[in-house]
Amino acid sequence: MAINQLFHQEIRAINLGNAGFASELEGVGVEVTHLDWEPPARGQVELIAALEKLSHRPDIDAANQKAFERYASSVPILVDIGRALDVIPGMTPDTLFHAGPPLTWERMPGPMKGAVIGALLYEGRAKTPEEAAGLAASGAITFKPCHEHGAVGPMAGIISPSMPVFIIHNQTYGNDAYCTMNEGLGKVLRFGAYNQEVLDRLHWMERVLAPGLQKALRLSGGIDLRALIAQALHMGDEVHNRNKAATSLFIRTIAPYLVQAGLPSGDLADILNFINSNDHFFLNLSMPACKAMLDAAHGVKGSTMVTTMTRNGTDFGIRVSGLPGRWFTGPAQMVKGLYFPGYSEADANPDIGDSAITETAGLGGFAMAAAIAIVQFVGGTPQDALNYSNRMYEITLRENPTYSIPIFDFRGTPTGIDVRRVVENNILPQINTGIAHREAGVGQVGAGLVNPPWECFASALLALAEEYGEGGEEGRRQPAPCGNLPHPGDN
Repeated sequence: MAINQLFHQEIRAINLGNAGFASELEGVGVEVTHLDWEPPARGQVELIAALEKLSHRPDIDAANQKAFERYASSVPILVDIGRALDVIPGMTPDTLFHAGPPLTWERMPGPMKGAVIGALLYEGRAKTPEEAAGLAASGAITFKPCHEHGAVGPMAGIISPSMPVFIIHNQTYGNDAYCTMNEGLGKVLRFGAYNQEVLDRLHWMERVLAPGLQKALRLSGGIDLRALIAQALHMGDEVHNRNKAATSLFIRTIAPYLVQAGLPSGDLADILNFINSNDHFFLNLSMPACKAMLDAAHGVKGSTMVTTMTRNGTDFGIRVSGLPGRWFTGPAQMVKGLYFPGYSEADANPDIGDSAITETAGLGGFAMAAAIAIVQFVGGTPQDALNYSNRMYEITLRENPTYSIPIFDFRGTPTGIDVRRVVENNILPQINTGIAHREAGVGQVGAGLVNPPWECFASALLALAEEYGEGGEEGRRQPAPCGNLPHPGDN
């Protein structure tokens, strides 16, 4: 067709990238289809060069295969409950563990400072909140991330020496993971509350709940958490913000042993009522189960698989299997979602908590298609839930061999976040989460959706390229999708 004939016909346009061009065309009556496209790695030359060094590498593929298989073959068993000081490596009488990457007292947000104050009151290290705050600021207390000691904690994630913790044993690889017991909703320590009601509940959990559950667990011989999670996914949970089915399954499993434990009838009733009244009780079991599985995959030389995503209300941090001991951080983001009556984004603290370990393991936001009703809690539509899960297949190594999504014909959840795929495809992991009030003690003010900051993955990719970018040329194969492992059924 001659160029002078082209404009005598109706024009239809396809626009790539900048939506402004599409708007201009639509404004003059041109039919236009806009494609939301951007260049790999957001067009950043340094990142594209790093991707080139790490792409089409059989050695890195093999490392990712190994890391994924260590995760997938892990069997997390709830075996016991113990006092944090007695069972968690690195805990001392002067140590407090917290959620997220490392940070100091001065940089802690309101909810975490409140939880630290409450923990010091609970431990008897201070008699007043003012005294506790002074002690925390004095340098006498050592603050360490839960993740660096095999532990996890929701929201502020504070673990103090006397707190009872679940002990999850990885039956396959022998490593353990730890988490406190879930306090329920309302005024609770993990949101920074520290009034007498909070302290009384914590002491009851230490004095009654923990010993009762410990007796039952020892009678049970251990509970396979992986099996409970797999079943809960088929019952409408994603075991991050929706744990109704998983908590019910746990009660069914533990109740006979609680009865056999010979507890005083009043204690037995209180324990069962406490768990039954708290739909989030299982969160503090799903988190360490994921932690135990992912820790087994951490430290595989050459692997680009993410093994930790977490936030402390100030920073968001990730860790990568092939770069053990290193944190890659960026600013914690604001959660977009639904707020409880009377609250708005102005009241919210930036994203906080270790609970994104569930997404790191292919659950939570990655499994929202299995828990469509959760959109009533975090916002969006049922189709959004399907879309979120579908999109996560683009940044992960494999489908999960254990956890599946019924509405996707039981396709495995997208699992094994690959730093390379995140940067190449410009897709950040999807997390659903609770929203904490920015001030200590107010509690949860909503729930919604959030993504990690881009900086975490960009800096991790550059570090991986620096560490592993040389010496892999001989084994390179010709064009394939960024050296990623195929999903079963991929063509």
